[in-house]
Amino acid sequence: MLATMALRLVLAEDNYLVREGVRQLLEAQDGIDVVAVCEDLPSLERAVEEHAPDVVMTDIRMPPSLRDEGLRAAERLRDTHPGVGVVVLSQYAEPEYALALLEKGAAGRAYLLKDRVSDVGQLLNALREVAGGGSVIDPAVVEVLVAARSRARGSPLEELTPREREVLQHMAEGKNNAAIAESMSLTERAVEKHINSIFSKLGLSEETAIHRRVKATLTYLAATQR
Repeated sequence: MLATMALRLVLAEDNYLVREGVRQLLEAQDGIDVVAVCEDLPSLERAVEEHAPDVVMTDIRMPPSLRDEGLRAAERLRDTHPGVGVVVLSQYAEPEYALALLEKGAAGRAYLLKDRVSDVGQLLNALREVAGGGSVIDPAVVEVLVAARSRARGSPLEELTPREREVLQHMAEGKNNAAIAESMSLTERAVEKHINSIFSKLGLSEETAIHRRVKATLTYLAATQR
């Protein structure tokens, strides 16, 4: 259904210039229907109830407290509207926010830096992924997590080859095997072998759904962040 119908989207951003810029960008895209634009958490919650969107795209910090309203909205929606995907936008690569977003599950959640908004293709991919129950994590955040986990003494990541680390990073970014193969100039069969080796070395069960793979890798990477 989502493949043939426009995605109904609610946008939440307190900065007027950013909000209007993103709104106009989204409204210019085929397959996106911006049904509401909000500037704070209360108006976002009302818009979800009124418009029943497929996806919410929200800043992390909004009124009334300008702290973590976007994350709180994503957590509430998991209970009240589990079918609504959420793309959280952040100004900085802050792994703790990404981990908080995914703590209770990665399905239907994406964490992107605001810089990515200018990359329309990546932004649209994230919206479609979360609408379909998938997950997308900004590459910059993944790099921080991988670096932190790699520094941990006795980390099993030390057992990964450089090529396997690269495959792991692409996996955590939400890419499927075909996309990884294209990015790394490998065959899909070679990518499958690397993934099997990664899961074996990290002690993780192999998953086929892309959002489960993201959840597995980020859960593992987060182990020393807590």
